[in-house]
Amino acid sequence: MGKKVKKEAETCPKDVFDPLPIESKTAATAVLMLSSPEEEVLAKACEAIHKFAEKGDENKTCLMCLGAIEPLSHLISHEDKIVRRNAVMALAVMASNNEVKKRLKCLDVIPAIISKLSPEENVMVHEFATLCLTSLSVDFSYKIQIFDSNGLEPLIQLLSSPDPDVKKNSVECIFNLVQDVQNRAAVQRLNGLPPLLDLLRSEFPVIQQLALRTIEKITTDTETCVAFRNVQGFERILEVVAMKEFSDLHEMALRVILNCLEDTQSMQLFQTMGGLEQLLQCVGTSTVAEVQANAVKAVAKMAQSSENRKILHERNIEKTLTDLLMQENESVRMAVCQAVATVSQNLSSRDTFRCLDAIRPIVQLLNSEGSELRTAAAEALSSLTNSNNLNAYAIYDAEGDRLLVRQLQDSCTGAAVHAASALTNMASQEDLRKSILSHEAMPALVELLHSTDNNILISATQAVASLTCDAEARQELRNVGGLSALVQLLKSINAEIRRNASWAISVCANDEITALELCNVGALEILQEINLSSHRSNKFSQLALQKLMDSNLSLKYSLTGHLSSSDITTDGFYDPGQIRMGHQFPVLEDISKQVVNQHRATIAVNGNPQNQFITKGPEEGKQDSPTETPSSSVLSGKRSSKTPSKTKAKGHKEEDEKKKEEDECKPQQEMMVEETWSLPYDAAFHNLVKEAAESIMPLQDEVKMYTALAMLVCDAMGGRVEPQKLHDFLWELHISELKFEACSNIVLIGKIKKGTYFHRALLFKVLADRIGLSCSLIRGEYNRAWNEILIMGPKKTYGYSQPESYIIDLMHQPGNLIKSNSQAALIYQTI
Repeated sequence: MGKKVKKEAETCPKDVFDPLPIESKTAATAVLMLSSPEEEVLAKACEAIHKFAEKGDENKTCLMCLGAIEPLSHLISHEDKIVRRNAVMALAVMASNNEVKKRLKCLDVIPAIISKLSPEENVMVHEFATLCLTSLSVDFSYKIQIFDSNGLEPLIQLLSSPDPDVKKNSVECIFNLVQDVQNRAAVQRLNGLPPLLDLLRSEFPVIQQLALRTIEKITTDTETCVAFRNVQGFERILEVVAMKEFSDLHEMALRVILNCLEDTQSMQLFQTMGGLEQLLQCVGTSTVAEVQANAVKAVAKMAQSSENRKILHERNIEKTLTDLLMQENESVRMAVCQAVATVSQNLSSRDTFRCLDAIRPIVQLLNSEGSELRTAAAEALSSLTNSNNLNAYAIYDAEGDRLLVRQLQDSCTGAAVHAASALTNMASQEDLRKSILSHEAMPALVELLHSTDNNILISATQAVASLTCDAEARQELRNVGGLSALVQLLKSINAEIRRNASWAISVCANDEITALELCNVGALEILQEINLSSHRSNKFSQLALQKLMDSNLSLKYSLTGHLSSSDITTDGFYDPGQIRMGHQFPVLEDISKQVVNQHRATIAVNGNPQNQFITKGPEEGKQDSPTETPSSSVLSGKRSSKTPSKTKAKGHKEEDEKKKEEDECKPQQEMMVEETWSLPYDAAFHNLVKEAAESIMPLQDEVKMYTALAMLVCDAMGGRVEPQKLHDFLWELHISELKFEACSNIVLIGKIKKGTYFHRALLFKVLADRIGLSCSLIRGEYNRAWNEILIMGPKKTYGYSQPESYIIDLMHQPGNLIKSNSQAALIYQTI
C-alpha cells in the first residue's frame, strides 16, 4: 500500500494546490476575497456582497467602510463575464447609498458603467448598470459626467430592450438627466422621442408614468415640440387621454399637450385630430380636479387662436367655464379664470359671460387667500372689461371696483398689474371713475408709481391717465404728490413706461394749475429733451409737451415762436423772447427780481385791474374778494396762502413809497411784499381794449375790422414808419427808458409808444383775442413778428369760396393785406 501512495504522489504536479472549500461568515472576509486572482472566488465574493448589500442601507455603509468600493469599481470591467456581472450587481445595489455616491465621485466610475450598456453585455448587466446610473443620476455632478461620457445614447437605445426592468431603469435615468436643460435638447437630437412614445403602450404603469414625465419635461424645449409634432406625438398622447383605464395618466398627458400647443402649426394639427373635442370632454366629464385644471389650461392655450375662439364659442365653452367656477378646488378656479381671460378676447364671449352671470363669482375670487387665484381673477376681469362697458358696470354692481382698488396694494405683482388694467378699462365711464376714486384709488396708484417693476409701472401709468380726465382727480393727484413721481418716469429707459407717463401728463395738463405744477417739477425740461431725441421721442411725448405749452401760452410762444388763432391770450401773458428747446423758461416773478440789465425787455399784458393785488378786510373778503384768474396763476411760481389785512397793506404801501424815494433804481420786486407780488395793472392797455371794442366791434365788414385794428395798433405804437427810415425810429432807446422808469426788466405793452414789428404784432394779437377777431402770431428773426389772418376769397362760379391767408401790415402801410407766401410777404418778414 505504501507503494501505491508513493505512485499517486509521483503522478500529481508538485505546484498544484488542492481545492479548499471556504465558508465565510463575515463581510470583511468577502471584501478581502475581492483581491483574489481566482475568477471563481471573485464571482462568489461579488455575489455574496450583492446579497449582503441588498439587506439594508447599514450593510452598504459597512461594506464601504471595509473598502469594497474600490475593488468593485475595477471588477465591473473584469474580462470574465460572471465576475463582471456580479460586480455590477453589487455596485449597483450599493450605489443607492448616499455615502457610497460620495465615495464613487473620487473613482471616475461613470465611463466604466456606461460601457456596460453596450449590446454585447447580457440583460442582467444592462439591468444593474442602468440601476446604478439611475441612483447616481439624481446628483447634478453625475448628470454632467454621464452627459460628457455620452451616456444618453446607449440609455435611449435600451428603451427598446425586451426586458421591462431595463426599460424602467433606462427611462428613469433619462428622466433624472433631463432635469438639466442641455440633456433635454440632447434627447431630441438623439431621436429619443419615438422610443419614449412607444413606452406609453407598455403594460407596466410605472414605465408609462416615467415615460410621460420624461416627455413632459423634454417638451418644454421648442425644438423638441416640433419633433414631437412630426413623430405623431399628439396621436399617442390623445390615445392615452381617450382611454378611461389610463385615467391616472390623464393629468400628465394633458401637461404634455400644454407644452406642445405653443405654435400655430401644432394647434392646427391638434384641432384637426379632434383634440379640442377631447379636451372639452375631459373638462366636462372628469371628476379629478387636476385633470380638469390641466384640460382647462389646454383649452386656454387653444383659445389663443382667433379661429379656435370662434369654435369654442360655438361649443358654448362659456357655460362650461362658468359651471367650473363653482368648484371648490383652487387650481381649477385659477385655470378657469385664466381661460376666461383668453376666451374673452372674443367679443361675443365677453357678452356671454355677463349673461351667464360669470362676472360676480369672478369678482368674489378677489377675496381669495391665494395670491395666484386673486391674480387670475383680476386678469379675467381685465379681459372682460376690455372695450365692454356693460361688463364694467357688472363689476361695479358686484362691488368689484372696491376690491380691484384693494388689489392695487397686493404684494403680488401680477395682481396689482391686472387690477390696474381692469380699472383703466372701467375708467372710461364717468360715474365709474368717481366710484373708483372714492375708494382711494389715486393714493394706491401713486404708491405704485414708485415701484421698480416695469409691468406695474406700465399698468399704473395707464390707470392714472384714464382716471385723471376730471379736474377733481387731477387735484387729488396733486395733493398726494403724484405729479413728481409721474414726471420722474419720463426718464425711464423703458419706452412703454415713457409713453404712458407722457400720456398721463398730457391728460393732467388739461388744467392750468396742474400744468404749472408739472412744469415746476421739471416736466417741461424733460419732455423737451425727450423730443429732441429721435429714439426716445414719441407721439405722446410730443402731445404732452404741446399740452403743457397750450396751458401756458407765454411758454408756447417763447419755445415755438407761434400762436395759432385758437390760442387765446389772457391777462398775465408775457413774452421774454425766444428760448431754445431744452432751456429753462423764465418765470415772470423771477424776472421782476432781476436788476435792470441790457438784455431784451420782457413784454407783459395785464389790462384787468383785479389782477393787481387788492387788499380787503376780513368782512369785505368774504363777499367780493378778487378771485385768482387762470392767467394770474401763471405769473409766479407760488401762490399766496393768505390775504393780508387792510392795515397791513397800508403799511406796506407807505414803506414802498419810502423805499422808492431812497433808491429808485432798485428792482420793482423790492417795492412789494414778496408773497403778494403781482403784475402791475396796465391802464393804457385797458384803454386800448376799450377803444378797440367800441370802435371796431360795431363794424360789419371783416376786412374793415382788421384794418381798423391795424390802424389802432399802429397809432398806439408810434405811427407809420417808412422802410427807409427804420433806422431813425429809435424804439430800442424808448424801451430802455421804460425799463429804467419802471426799474424793471418787465415792460407793460400799453406803455410802449414806439414799438417795432414784434411789439405791434403782439399788441394786435392780444387786442384781437379780446374783441373776438381771429389771428395768429408768428415770430421771425431780427426782431420781426407778424400776424396772419384768414379772409374768405371771392365766391367761385361753382362751389364755395375758400379762406385765404394774409399778413396784415402794422408798420409801413397799416391795414394793408399781404398775401401769405408772396414775395411781398417775404419782404415784410425779412427786409
